[in-house]
Amino acid sequence: MPYTAILFLFMNDSDVIRIDKWLWAVRLFKTRSQATQACRAGKVKIGEQAVKPSRDIHPGTVITLQSGPIQRTVKVKEPLEKRVGAKLVDQYMEDITPREEYQKLEIARSQAGIQPFRKGRPTKKERREMDRWFGWD
Repeated sequence: MPYTAILFLFMNDSDVIRIDKWLWAVRLFKTRSQATQACRAGKVKIGEQAVKPSRDIHPGTVITLQSGPIQRTVKVKEPLEKRVGAKLVDQYMEDITPREEYQKLEIARSQAGIQPFRKGRPTKKERREMDRWFGWD
């Protein structure tokens, strides 16, 4: 009788992380509370389903989130609990957002009167226009 080996793969606790914590750690949101609010508002989805902030994610998970006028799509490379520097973000996520989405952002900025390649902080007028356009006022 042939011997059948059954192999079970158990994931470590380090391979699973809350989605709101991961979104904050890879700098998709400035604060963890903003990431949590976006999840609760239905702006963060896995597949086509909105997720709660406590949803666990694993490597290979594809996340779609509404960020201003564009819909970003990212793939989880590695779970991460602590926030990392901007240069290290590429180790933990892969941005698979189509180029057309970023073009939408440039068009939206030009229509709002915001200069896309300006260096430095926006003027008070530009800041008010940005707030009105993004709905932050």
